[in-house]
Amino acid sequence: MKTWMKMSMAAALAAAALVYGGCGGSQPKGGAGSASGKPIIGVVQIVQHGSLDQANKGFVDGLKERGYGEDKVTFDQQNAQGDQSNLKTIASRFKSEKPKLICAIATPAAQAVANEIKDIPIVGTAITDYTTAKLVKNDEKPGGNVTGVSDLASIDAQMDLGRALVPNAKTVGLIYSSSEVNSEVQANMMKDYCKKNNLAVEERTVNSVNDIQQVAESLAGKVDFIYVPTDNTLASSIPTLMKVTDANKIPVIVGADIMAKDGALAALSVDYYKLGVQTGHMAADILDGKIKPETAAIQHQKEYTIVINKKDADILGIKIPDEIAKKAQMV
Repeated sequence: MKTWMKMSMAAALAAAALVYGGCGGSQPKGGAGSASGKPIIGVVQIVQHGSLDQANKGFVDGLKERGYGEDKVTFDQQNAQGDQSNLKTIASRFKSEKPKLICAIATPAAQAVANEIKDIPIVGTAITDYTTAKLVKNDEKPGGNVTGVSDLASIDAQMDLGRALVPNAKTVGLIYSSSEVNSEVQANMMKDYCKKNNLAVEERTVNSVNDIQQVAESLAGKVDFIYVPTDNTLASSIPTLMKVTDANKIPVIVGADIMAKDGALAALSVDYYKLGVQTGHMAADILDGKIKPETAAIQHQKEYTIVINKKDADILGIKIPDEIAKKAQMV
């Protein structure tokens, strides 16, 4: 009797699953589904730090605004914790899982999944230069399965900000990761600016976060301020950098707003949350069949935000000019 009841209950549950499984709302076509039957959206982030976290949140919210919330899709969130071997594992996971679309946050993440996967749309965000990173043939016509939104702000405007805050600067320090092509692109732009404006450059690169303190110390007494681009290695360890630079009264100008919020003196930056939302809308257009990655041009933000860290300005004894203070976000 108990055995018969168990069999009947199992049959009833199976029947119910069939009924409810066939009664879901409209779903994006194609792509593998999760255990819940909903299409999967893969998200891979190179490392955890504020800018990328904001881009990630914006991406999810942007998709929700377009009808692709968690009631319609399953987000498979993966973070490589700055480890290239983890990126390869995540790329292999997505290749087997076959999500409907992949969002790659930061250049190394996009390169890892793009190298492994050619038949699933990949939308990038927080990526500086898609063409130089060999993710697309060119920004206007990507030509493959990758497109997305760039986080490149005006390097000239960032350097102008630095000179406005440190008007007598003659030598500028430059720190970035030697393994990030996105940082190299910005570093070259910064050096071009300095050459045109008769500024000397003291250039340093790091291989990992473990190098930051020593590299920063090597610039003490040699530079008037330091420039750090939107570099994932540096962005994840701004407090380490600031411990050295504040002790030596060296202003730090950075390429991402969150880096200023984490302690650097100033940033001229895209808004990473809005960048993510823009990426989510682009992904929705792909899911809706309105655009295809191969013909969807790389998008950019048109407005930038100036962020000034008041506490750091006080530590350095720098008075913020009124014309900057009026339009800056003070943190």
